[in-house]
Amino acid sequence: MPSPTESRLPFEAPIYEMEARLAEMEATYAKNRAGVDSTSIAEQIRRLRRELANLKRTIYANLQPWESVQVSRLPSRPQTRDYIDLIFDQFVELHGDRAIGDDMAVVTGMAHLGDEKVMFIGHQKGKNLAERKACNFGCAHPEGYRKALHKMKMAAKFGLPIVTFIDTPGAYPGIAAEERGQAAIIAENLMAMSQLETPIVCVVIGEGGSGGALGIGVGDRLAMLEHSYYSVISPEGCATILWKSNEHAPRAAEALRMTSRDLLRMKIIDEVIQEPLGGAHRDHREAASSLKSMLIRAIRELKELPREQLLQNRYDKFRRIGIFLEGEEQAPLNGLTGDH
Repeated sequence: MPSPTESRLPFEAPIYEMEARLAEMEATYAKNRAGVDSTSIAEQIRRLRRELANLKRTIYANLQPWESVQVSRLPSRPQTRDYIDLIFDQFVELHGDRAIGDDMAVVTGMAHLGDEKVMFIGHQKGKNLAERKACNFGCAHPEGYRKALHKMKMAAKFGLPIVTFIDTPGAYPGIAAEERGQAAIIAENLMAMSQLETPIVCVVIGEGGSGGALGIGVGDRLAMLEHSYYSVISPEGCATILWKSNEHAPRAAEALRMTSRDLLRMKIIDEVIQEPLGGAHRDHREAASSLKSMLIRAIRELKELPREQLLQNRYDKFRRIGIFLEGEEQAPLNGLTGDH
């Protein structure tokens, strides 16, 4: 597990200071519960708790894009395997791509989500250094996306809804990965997911970087946890290209419009899942509960649609992305209204 200081971000300093004061007061109250000042201390504790909640709410409601990126990368933030334990029942992991090997950066398996049987696919970064190296820090190789594709086709064959969790800086860009067809398998996944005759729900739980995210990101519903990001490139990569230095990453993060609020406003995603006060890293169970509720609701709604309508809606959803109209009097484009 990461150390407490490893998960602390600069803008959270006032929160940690107030939490330290609160812990001291609670310790004092526990020692002097029978004392004459116990009532006064109890009232101060209640007041400080309210102030702390308001402080968290204020800070996290006004995060800058770069700060949201920092939150999405916190080592203490719940990862795919954490959510598997908290959300799904009877998870049976499925390994291998039947070609090269088993990429630990992509987790696949069958599970129960409430009363529903689903096929689950998600990126995994790892908690400690050994796990992160084994998972390649969440950067999947071609065999990871080939494994995901094989399991998705299996799900469609048996009529299982598909749930994917996205949490990757991007697909691994190494020479060996390219030699094994990294770009080709991601493209194949995009095509296949657009045509699978089963409901697909995708959620960005942390980082959603580039083609690595898209490789398991084409679905009927695309949601994001509140403090995650979803982008064609990382802020550092964008800054290096545009300004020749990753020191401009905060500037790039703002320009990329990669936060959940921005993407919901542009109708690239369908829903933002509220995180616990102060971020998912502060309460894994509450974050998992909100995520589970969204998944159950989305699958229930999608299962009611005829297969032809499901596929048409999915196609239309992605065809609309990137279409913008200027001026109120401009005629609709490709049958779309000015709302798009």
